[in-house]
Amino acid sequence: MTDTCCATTIDIAALQARQRRVLMIVLATNLATFVMMLSAAIYSGSSSLLSGGLDNLGDALTYLLSLAVIGASDRAKARVALFKGALILGAALAVAIQIGWRLLHPGVPIFEAIGIAALLNLVANAACLRLLLPYRKGDVNMASAWECSRNDVFEGIAVLAAAAGVGIFGAGWPDLLIASALLLMFIRSAWRVFRMAWCSYTNGDK
Repeated sequence: MTDTCCATTIDIAALQARQRRVLMIVLATNLATFVMMLSAAIYSGSSSLLSGGLDNLGDALTYLLSLAVIGASDRAKARVALFKGALILGAALAVAIQIGWRLLHPGVPIFEAIGIAALLNLVANAACLRLLLPYRKGDVNMASAWECSRNDVFEGIAVLAAAAGVGIFGAGWPDLLIASALLLMFIRSAWRVFRMAWCSYTNGDK
């Protein structure tokens, strides 16, 4: 009986150590891609790149919070997940403001800069998603982190499409169209995280 308890304790500790390592890697990756995407967005004048950059910053904060509650109670993890949902909504609000600004001040972004930045971001986010894949069905803490990373991959593909659209049509509307699609994705993702977190909070231990 004692051996079984010790083995269980060791397994849990090993799992938590693996989770910490994964979260530290994806945290550093998202901080780096945020700086890269923000710089490229300012240079190119792209709303979709700015959307992606803000998403990466929000994800970095999400992973930092996830690190803080590894090993905590289900309710503590659920409270952090609720805050993650609020961060996603905050990113959606920032994107909506940027879209409104671009509608009032139209222009054609530099599609080459969008494409290069989006490709680098997609590669980085795909690597993060692969690292988080084993935890997608785990507790609400790691599952919500995986949700954020999956959004990043979709976002990377979408921003690449925006770069292609701007290059083909020589206009700014493809960039705004993709930014609007990302806005809807953020809202949907926030709802999923809120719902998952609330279920965990009401059913979890204190």
